[in-house]
Amino acid sequence: MPNINAAKKALRQTKKRTTRNDAKKKKIKELTKQFTKALAASPADAAAMISQVIQALDKAAKTNTIHRNKAARHKSALQRKLNALLKK
Repeated sequence: MPNINAAKKALRQTKKRTTRNDAKKKKIKELTKQFTKALAASPADAAAMISQVIQALDKAAKTNTIHRNKAARHKSALQRKLNALLKK
Protein backbone atom coordinates (compact mmCIF):
# COMPACT_ATOMS: atom_id res chain seq x y z
CA MET A 1 0.00 0.00 0.00
CA PRO A 2 1.25 3.47 -0.83
CA ASN A 3 2.23 5.82 1.99
CA ILE A 4 2.39 9.10 0.10
CA ASN A 5 -0.86 10.95 -0.50
CA ALA A 6 -0.23 11.40 -4.23
CA ALA A 7 0.42 7.68 -4.58
CA LYS A 8 -2.80 6.90 -2.69
CA LYS A 9 -4.74 9.16 -5.03
CA ALA A 10 -3.08 7.58 -8.07
CA LEU A 11 -4.14 4.16 -6.81
CA ARG A 12 -7.75 5.31 -6.40
CA GLN A 13 -7.75 6.79 -9.89
CA THR A 14 -6.27 3.65 -11.39
CA LYS A 15 -8.95 1.49 -9.79
CA LYS A 16 -11.74 3.72 -11.13
CA ARG A 17 -10.26 3.85 -14.62
CA THR A 18 -9.67 0.11 -14.70
CA THR A 19 -13.27 -0.57 -13.71
CA ARG A 20 -14.56 1.87 -16.33
CA ASN A 21 -12.32 0.47 -19.08
CA ASP A 22 -13.22 -3.13 -18.25
CA ALA A 23 -16.93 -2.27 -18.47
CA LYS A 24 -16.46 -0.69 -21.91
CA LYS A 25 -14.46 -3.65 -23.18
CA LYS A 26 -17.05 -6.10 -21.83
CA LYS A 27 -19.83 -4.17 -23.56
CA ILE A 28 -17.94 -4.33 -26.86
CA LYS A 29 -17.46 -8.09 -26.50
CA GLU A 30 -21.12 -8.67 -25.64
CA LEU A 31 -22.38 -6.54 -28.53
CA THR A 32 -19.99 -8.24 -30.94
CA LYS A 33 -21.20 -11.67 -29.86
CA GLN A 34 -24.83 -10.58 -30.22
CA PHE A 35 -24.05 -9.18 -33.66
CA THR A 36 -22.39 -12.44 -34.73
CA LYS A 37 -25.40 -14.45 -33.54
CA ALA A 38 -27.74 -12.07 -35.35
CA LEU A 39 -25.65 -12.46 -38.49
CA ALA A 40 -26.12 -16.20 -38.37
CA ALA A 41 -29.85 -15.89 -37.69
CA SER A 42 -30.89 -13.08 -40.01
CA PRO A 43 -28.76 -10.45 -41.75
CA ALA A 44 -31.58 -7.89 -41.50
CA ASP A 45 -31.39 -7.91 -37.70
CA ALA A 46 -27.60 -7.69 -37.87
CA ALA A 47 -27.84 -4.66 -40.15
CA ALA A 48 -29.91 -2.89 -37.51
CA MET A 49 -27.54 -3.93 -34.75
CA ILE A 50 -24.23 -2.95 -36.34
CA SER A 51 -24.71 0.71 -35.43
CA GLN A 52 -24.71 -0.20 -31.72
CA VAL A 53 -21.44 -2.08 -32.06
CA ILE A 54 -19.85 0.74 -34.04
CA GLN A 55 -21.00 3.30 -31.47
CA ALA A 56 -19.49 1.29 -28.60
CA LEU A 57 -16.22 0.90 -30.50
CA ASP A 58 -16.06 4.62 -31.28
CA LYS A 59 -16.72 5.59 -27.67
CA ALA A 60 -14.01 3.25 -26.42
CA ALA A 61 -11.56 4.60 -28.98
CA LYS A 62 -12.44 8.20 -28.15
CA THR A 63 -11.53 7.71 -24.49
CA ASN A 64 -8.40 5.67 -25.32
CA THR A 65 -9.81 2.49 -23.81
CA ILE A 66 -8.82 0.78 -27.04
CA HIS A 67 -6.60 2.13 -29.80
CA ARG A 68 -8.37 3.96 -32.62
CA ASN A 69 -6.83 1.68 -35.24
CA LYS A 70 -8.10 -1.38 -33.37
CA ALA A 71 -11.59 0.11 -33.35
CA ALA A 72 -11.36 0.83 -37.06
CA ARG A 73 -10.12 -2.70 -37.76
CA HIS A 74 -13.02 -4.26 -35.83
CA LYS A 75 -15.60 -2.01 -37.48
CA SER A 76 -14.23 -2.87 -40.90
CA ALA A 77 -14.24 -6.61 -40.23
CA LEU A 78 -17.81 -6.57 -38.93
CA GLN A 79 -19.01 -4.49 -41.88
CA ARG A 80 -17.28 -6.85 -44.34
CA LYS A 81 -19.05 -9.84 -42.78
CA LEU A 82 -22.41 -8.08 -42.99
CA ASN A 83 -21.88 -6.94 -46.57
CA ALA A 84 -20.87 -10.44 -47.66
CA LEU A 85 -24.13 -11.87 -46.31
CA LEU A 86 -26.27 -9.06 -47.70
CA LYS A 87 -24.84 -9.58 -51.20
CA LYS A 88 -25.96 -13.22 -51.27
